[in-house]
Amino acid sequence: MDAEPENTEMEWTSLLDRLERTIGKRPADLHGVLFLIGVQELGRGKQQFTKEQKQDLMHIAICKVLSLAGIYALEGLDSEGWPHWKLVKKLPPFDLLSQETLLKTYVIEYFQREA
Repeated sequence: MDAEPENTEMEWTSLLDRLERTIGKRPADLHGVLFLIGVQELGRGKQQFTKEQKQDLMHIAICKVLSLAGIYALEGLDSEGWPHWKLVKKLPPFDLLSQETLLKTYVIEYFQREA
């Protein structure tokens, strides 16, 4: 997916607006949106998570959205129902801004597919 950064930012703002209407609170940043995706993918609904679990949820979200690009594939669920992913296609090195733009692009696609 080769989106222009300007278009990605417009779509990103639109997504944040939509999430604010849906959940009643605007996610502060990409990390907040990734957390929401992680909770969605875990499928247990709203609950309290430890700091480590929150990091795991964001990892789940990153793997899920990058699976849309064929970078990760779901291996399965562990005994507690947490998804585990494997890297199937290595990402080229990116600077931080490019990484964020790539993630935002696939987060937008995730919500387009899931809506």
